[in-house]
Amino acid sequence: MQDKVKRVIALLLLIVPGFMATYGFLAMKDAFFAQFGADGTDQFLWGKFVLGLILFAIGVSFIGGWIFFRDRKRNYVAPRFKAKRK
Repeated sequence: MQDKVKRVIALLLLIVPGFMATYGFLAMKDAFFAQFGADGTDQFLWGKFVLGLILFAIGVSFIGGWIFFRDRKRNYVAPRFKAKRK
């Protein structure tokens, strides 16, 4: 039973940053295309763009770090990325 709970928690740890990265990408897209709006507002939404960029960077870096750590633990990485031994 505990193994299933651990897997669900691990899945949630990957889903939340994935949603953050997705929302960040969509916010950046909306901020960029808002300047071409048909409603007459030709302004760039800097606040929304920066928030989206931060969320996207956090989400992608967390997932990338997770994958890198897992691959390093299983010896799937190139020799230059392996842990240094004394």
